[in-house]
Amino acid sequence: MIPTELASKARKYVDSGAFFTELAELVRYPTVSDHPFGHVAINEYLYEVLAPALTALGCSVAMHPNPNPAGGPFLIGTRIESPELPTLLCYGHADVVDGHEGRWSEGRDPWTLTADGDRWYGRGSADSKGQHLINFTALRLLLAETGSLGFNLKFLFETGEEIGSPGLDEFVATHRKTLSADVLIASDGPRLDAATPTLSLGARGSIRISLDVNLRPDAHHSGNWGGVLRNPATTLAGAIACLVDGHGRIQVPDLLPPPLSGSVRETLAEFEVGSNPGDPSLDEGWGDAGLTAAERLYGWNTLEVLSIGAADINRPVNAIPGRARATLQLRYAEGTDIDGVPRAIARHLAAHGFSMVDVTAEEGFRPSRTLVDDPWVGWAKGVLAEVAGRRVAVLPSFGGGLPNHVFTNVLGISTLWLPHSYPGCLQHAPDEHLLKPIAREGIVLAAALFHSLGRHGREAS
Repeated sequence: MIPTELASKARKYVDSGAFFTELAELVRYPTVSDHPFGHVAINEYLYEVLAPALTALGCSVAMHPNPNPAGGPFLIGTRIESPELPTLLCYGHADVVDGHEGRWSEGRDPWTLTADGDRWYGRGSADSKGQHLINFTALRLLLAETGSLGFNLKFLFETGEEIGSPGLDEFVATHRKTLSADVLIASDGPRLDAATPTLSLGARGSIRISLDVNLRPDAHHSGNWGGVLRNPATTLAGAIACLVDGHGRIQVPDLLPPPLSGSVRETLAEFEVGSNPGDPSLDEGWGDAGLTAAERLYGWNTLEVLSIGAADINRPVNAIPGRARATLQLRYAEGTDIDGVPRAIARHLAAHGFSMVDVTAEEGFRPSRTLVDDPWVGWAKGVLAEVAGRRVAVLPSFGGGLPNHVFTNVLGISTLWLPHSYPGCLQHAPDEHLLKPIAREGIVLAAALFHSLGRHGREAS
């Protein structure tokens, strides 16, 4: 159990306003990884914020270039207390998505942290500067309370998670010895809901699929040529419908994962999705009818249309367009033959008369997860449930994407994700925010995990 004094200090750090002030300093750096101005801010953030924070934890700090020119640098912090102690690896990403300036409510500036009740608005407040600041704070408080961590600490920061973590796989493989550890504890993504402490054990993968129906360079009058010229927009709509029907059900068997295991279904049976204030209402009849909402969200594959267009939807003219395009996204669980996805889609479309649709795919994160019955999972769930005093949700996979496979598949370690946000945080959109109660409890939960790991390490030594 976490010492009462340590838990009290964790809560006071938030209640006093000190955490808000520190987070405001982090948010003011516009570390947008897909914009040129963001590269300067990212370097400043690494040198002026993260490196000093790691040094304050007694870490030696090293900056590393990215082997992939599309990505930014990496930062590693290392604190070795004893070779006999367990080693914890933490992870975070310094980059954020576009700020969407001018689109925030109440005229808010995305790079200025502003409070409205328990909501703290700012780009990166939830994804994920606020999350790694919570873990930094918990580690600082533990070190001040006990004088040592009781375990070895390694921290890896990347700067391109929001653009797919280019170079991360290669970098981690090259620095496997430097980053070797017994377990990963990191924070990203949302809890099951705002009120439920959550452990996520991995993530689904993602792949973007572009469909392009480029039939002719010009548009032609719909009265003069309608009925004799193939309409690319109509063709595209038909092609999409034979991949995923109008009720969200995937129509291509090769895009589906293996059946859910009994242990995953048993774990997910505990959870209800979309039952909290502020959640969108779930749509009846959407998605695979043989699965629960939790199973569809955390354990199954979904094919979503992200964008679709032909001509100018705001100023239509009486002409058959020459080209239509759409971008789809497959979120997929482990066991899906992702290497065969583009071929499977092209083959399926051709079989349904849509061979004129050009298919390309761009892979994002790969799926991976730690097993539900892994000993580290049981340990963490027990610690969190004891300190929280209520149920802890254990999700086999986070619904979105994270580079979890780098840790499970490349480093070969168990992964525990302790999210400090919630599904309604509006990450990646205007009005992104962190909830004060989650930050307050999050520091206590993280400190409890670190304290328990340290106590085990000290006892083992």
